[in-house]
Amino acid sequence: MTELTYAQAIAQGLGQAMELSPDVVLIGQLVDYSPGVFGTTTGLVERFGTNRVLDFPVAESAMTAAGMGAALVGLRPVLIHHRLDFMLYSMDAVVNWVSLWRFKSNGESRVPLTIRAIVGKGWGQGPQHSKSLHAWFAHLPGIKVAMPATAFDAKGLLMESIFGEDPVIIIEHRSLFTLKDRVPNIPYRVRFGEAAVRRTGGDITLVGAGVMVPFALRVAAQLAAHRVEGEVVDLRSISPLDSETVCRSVEKTGRLAVFDPTWASFGMAAEVISRVAERHGRRLRADPVRITYPDSHTPMSAALEAVYYPNEADAVAKLRGLVR
Repeated sequence: MTELTYAQAIAQGLGQAMELSPDVVLIGQLVDYSPGVFGTTTGLVERFGTNRVLDFPVAESAMTAAGMGAALVGLRPVLIHHRLDFMLYSMDAVVNWVSLWRFKSNGESRVPLTIRAIVGKGWGQGPQHSKSLHAWFAHLPGIKVAMPATAFDAKGLLMESIFGEDPVIIIEHRSLFTLKDRVPNIPYRVRFGEAAVRRTGGDITLVGAGVMVPFALRVAAQLAAHRVEGEVVDLRSISPLDSETVCRSVEKTGRLAVFDPTWASFGMAAEVISRVAERHGRRLRADPVRITYPDSHTPMSAALEAVYYPNEADAVAKLRGLVR
């Protein structure tokens, strides 16, 4: 075990996957640039050459189609979109081809394509560099969607995706890239659809994914100072979504708050609450709540951005009200 940042864990996972199989290739803009993509591809072109680490022009649709083609001929491509927002240029390839290829071929042909989609936050990213859109992709049958919150999971979910048989979109929040965790030096895989309980508690269940997991943990720590014990569940992946772990926690606490790093309406938070309500609705001790972004685009100014994103004090006050 070594303490690595989130970015270093991804780089280590990519390097080990490429060592394990010559079929693993890396595609994306500036993937062969010396600093790497925010430090996650550093040194890979020197180790594996330009035949396996392929720089690509600014053409998201063509890049995604090329990744799909590579997967169909037997490679295991990892495709990087620096900002998820601009990945939307490739929606035709993702929605009409990648997601349904296995279905249309009756399981005879598969697309083991891994897409790393990075989300910006802070630094004046504004409305065109900060959208997550994980709920959009989770709505599609045939695609798995992961949202790692720790360096351990960033590496493990990446390797699970690369050596799986389905297309996967991994949502990575740029603000997590410096977060440190103890990571095994050897290759390992973290299974999709298996949530992790990051903190135990008996008063309220706090469900989060991606960048909202450390936020939920900080909120839980502040709630504990008020004698409210929150249980924090990290979904890890939202498609498939581990309803069982969430529901077991809610059976114990009777209360639910979902921390979703996107807009409030029609999102992952709504799906989690619906599943819990369908199973335990009449036994809940309080109405479920969503801790999300407002239904508005992200402002660019630092002052407005501070108001836009959820803050811990407001979340603590809101959740304390559920247990009185």
